Amino acid sequence: MNHAGERPFSPACERNQAAILAAMAPLMEQPGTLLEIGSGTGQHAAWMAPQLPHIRWQTSDLPDHLPGIQAWLDDVPGKRMPTPLVLDVAGRWPEKSFQYLYTANTFHIMASALVERCIEQGGCHLDAGGRWFVYGPFRVAGAFTSDSNHEFHHWLQQRDPRQGIRALEWVQGCMQHAGLELVARQPMPANNFLLTFEKTGGRAQSSNAAR
Repeated sequence: MNHAGERPFSPACERNQAAILAAMAPLMEQPGTLLEIGSGTGQHAAWMAPQLPHIRWQTSDLPDHLPGIQAWLDDVPGKRMPTPLVLDVAGRWPEKSFQYLYTANTFHIMASALVERCIEQGGCHLDAGGRWFVYGPFRVAGAFTSDSNHEFHHWLQQRDPRQGIRALEWVQGCMQHAGLELVARQPMPANNFLLTFEKTGGRAQSSNAAR
């Protein structure tokens, strides 16, 4: 558990935040509130939010992560950041809607049932026409995009069989069932993707493709 004033640090966040922001920013022209699901250390919010002055960036995570996130937010120059929210994707979600959702490197950590729950609830809390940005590694057409991702998937499954790199097509099917359509698939450094989904309001049948 992080204690007040301590700032956790993720080298991966430091490496990927500029590329993620560059890919997301052109798709975030409209003002609004963004809910970050699983803010982790809080680094992405602290670095990106000041560069998106028209966006109210709302962090969230499990209770143990909130002090570390707050420590980063306290140091954001010239911008008062909202207090981090407690959000367990399996539990109660905020009773409000958002114009944007964002989550990075979470779907391969969650069990597949929790990914489904996250997508379902995220869809319910996203405004019509809103966009959801999902960053991380994915399998494409049943294949890993690199040997390192294959090794990472194997390591995750050894640690917890419920974890693993998800099939992009399965995630897309879950999103469609929640009323969201894939509008952009951007390759990112280190064999990752930024997927952008837009809420259309309709619902389709969920995909039975491999998870």
